[in-house]
Parts: sequence; structure tokens; C-alpha cells
Amino acid sequence: MDNLTHTAIGLFLARAGAGKWSPRATAILLVAANAPDIDVIAGLGGPLAYLRYHRGIAHALIAMPVLALLSVAVVRLAGRKALNWPGALAAAILGVASHLLLDWTNVYGIRLLLPFSGRWLRLDTTAIVDPWILAIAAVALAGPFLARLVGSEIASSGARPRHHGRGAAIFALIAVVALDCGRLVLHARAVAMLEARTYQGDLPKRVAAMPDPLNPLRWRGVVETQDFYAVADVDVAGDFDPTRAQILYKPDADPALEAAARTPVFREFLSFNQYPLWRVTPAPALDGGKLVELFDLRFGTPAAPGFRATALVDAGLRVVDARFGFGVLRSR
Repeated sequence: MDNLTHTAIGLFLARAGAGKWSPRATAILLVAANAPDIDVIAGLGGPLAYLRYHRGIAHALIAMPVLALLSVAVVRLAGRKALNWPGALAAAILGVASHLLLDWTNVYGIRLLLPFSGRWLRLDTTAIVDPWILAIAAVALAGPFLARLVGSEIASSGARPRHHGRGAAIFALIAVVALDCGRLVLHARAVAMLEARTYQGDLPKRVAAMPDPLNPLRWRGVVETQDFYAVADVDVAGDFDPTRAQILYKPDADPALEAAARTPVFREFLSFNQYPLWRVTPAPALDGGKLVELFDLRFGTPAAPGFRATALVDAGLRVVDARFGFGVLRSR
């Protein structure tokens, strides 16, 4: 999830009661709720380094106590105020756990069991930047502010104003949990609809359903068969017509494809890629050479790619250039 969402959830956890576990517990929760994203510094090494390290060991269960302790230490050193260490560490663990739980729900996923397993775990129920969760957060943050304005008017008349932040925070946390639970049901429905159809006479080998950021009833389906992928939008409240799916054929075996797959760039991308689509085309810049492309269909198609690796392979099957990036890459 985006860091604005992580920060808001950390704040709501503090206002709901965890902020009382120690002096500066609110600050600790805000830091801890963002701590796993310390791995974004890998982006300084380029897109491939970002892909390799983001949501890696810093997003694993084994790192939770380390990140929690670091979060408490940062707040302790910055604030120079004594803490209730058991309460502070408990708040920090809660903040880190909230981060992992939110990231688990979206399409990108997390490697929760590193270093014992590099398997990506994901629920595919929320977008990486989810406008519905942000809207809930905005309402919960605006509510206490408006309540304080009203409270100040009441105070001026002699009555004692009430603090409304805790109720709004509890509302936000319950609303986010309810939203994700509802999406789990809708996601299961979308997957069932995709699995129940045939595509050009072929049965699905596996399917995935990715959420639409705005419409909870609308999902982007990816269906893999033996020879192709079918990509189609699914409305769980309506009928689904598999004949309207976009068909993306898998290429035939090609030595150029195999040469590209052996490069470090493609090996790294393949370790992340859950729905890999290959494309092999002639490379005009190389006499007899080929352009090999690899896409992850969770994040787009060849016409509008999200993640993409490319390799130029010459006639002698030597890879003269291999790169990874986000969106469209220009070949040299």
C-alpha cells in the first residue's frame, strides 16, 4: 500500500487505544507502520534493484522484532523522553504488523516467509493505492477536526467539549476490515466466474482476478490456458462473456527466448513474475537478431505494460542488451 495509507492506519491504531501503551506511542506507531518500506532505498540502484529488494526481508515475519526495536529506538533518540519499553515495543510490533497485513491484501504481494521461502503471498483484494481506504481515512481524520470546531463553540458557552478522535479511529479500522472482508467475497466470486468458463474451447489452467481501484464489483481477470492468456473484465453483479476476452498467445519455443531467460535481468524478473507473457519479434537494429520481451500480466498487457523486461539477442544467440523497467522501455 501507499505510505499515506500506512501512516493513517498507524494513527488510527494509536487513537483507538494503542497510543496509551507508552509515552510517545503515537509517534512509535507512525514510524513502525512505515518501517518495512525502508527497503525502497534499493530504488537508488535502479528498477531491477528495486524489484529485487522491495518487499523482501524487510517485509518478512522474521524482521518484525528488528523493525519494531528500531522504530522505538528512533523515537527514543529523537524525543529524548523515557518510554515504557514493553508498551512501546508492543505498539511498534502492532504498527509493523499493520503494514504487512495491508501489503498482503494487494496485487503486488509480499514474501512473508523469507529467508526460508521466497514465495510471494497476496490476496489480490486491494489496489496498491486504494481510493476507498484513503476515503475512509479522510473521513475519519476530518471528523474529529470538525468535532473540535463544534466543541470550541460549546466550550465558549461554558460546556465541556468531548474528544471525538477515538470513535473516528475505531470507525476507520472497522470500516477498512469490513471493506477487505467484502472484497474477499467479491474476489472469490470473480475467480469462480473465470474458472467456470472455457476460452476458445480451452479450460483454464489457473486464473487471477485483480481489483478495479474504483468499482468493487469490477475485476480484471487473467486466465492462463495451455496456449494463451485471456484477459477480460468481470462484473460480479452481471453476466460474464468469455468471448470478449483479449487473447494473448504464448510464443513457440525459441532459442532467443531461452538465451534471454538465462540473463540475470530475466531471472530476477521471473522470480517476481506471476503471470509471465513472452513476446519474440525481429530486432531491426540487429541483422538476424531478435527482441525478446517479458511482461507480468497482473500489471498490464504488451499494449500498456506495467513491468517489462527486454533483451536484444543477436543472430549468434548472444544477448547484447538486457534491461528491466516500469512501463514502456526503449530498446537501444
